[in-house]
Amino acid sequence: PALIGVVQMGVLELHTWGAKRDQLERPDRMILDLDPDPEVDWPLVIEGAHLLRTLLEELDLISFVKTTGGKGLHVVVPLQRAHTWDEVKTFSKAVADHLMRAIPDRFLANMSKHKRKGKIFVDYLRNGRGATAVAAYSTRARAGAPVSVPLAWDELSAELRSDQFTVDNVGERLERLRQDPWKTYFTTKQRITKNMVRRLSL
Repeated sequence: PALIGVVQMGVLELHTWGAKRDQLERPDRMILDLDPDPEVDWPLVIEGAHLLRTLLEELDLISFVKTTGGKGLHVVVPLQRAHTWDEVKTFSKAVADHLMRAIPDRFLANMSKHKRKGKIFVDYLRNGRGATAVAAYSTRARAGAPVSVPLAWDELSAELRSDQFTVDNVGERLERLRQDPWKTYFTTKQRITKNMVRRLSL
């Protein structure tokens, strides 16, 4: 009924919190939004997502990827509801800072538009209390009505753009899928540990 209600009000974009309503102070995900400067070529955004995934794997964290329906990608890390907003935001900033220190000519952890020229902003700010991110399968209020779509990691390619899926073709994609690319998302049990924090030199 709520979804029908927002459709009746003409809502095009659905953005959700990183927590569920029964435990609003305990987030169940961490999102890192790879937001490239317009000068950054798409293959470098894909490479950036894989580099971020590798870093998370080194920390023993499983991540998932989805298009944003815009120009970037969301890397999403499901979490057990064991952390505060501040803990998740602090950790996500440390991940972004680590990428920036490791490859400063490629990544930026500062939202300054001026400093972003030719780089990918690793937006960790969506992990703060009250911050939101576009929901999976939400339409975007952009030309062509693109849709934010969950992907399998091996689907990322130079041919697959972040705004490729739209209200016109997302149904075809769902019909072709043999299995949900995020099938294990809700069964993935993991948390931020002291060892992870220490390895990022927090």
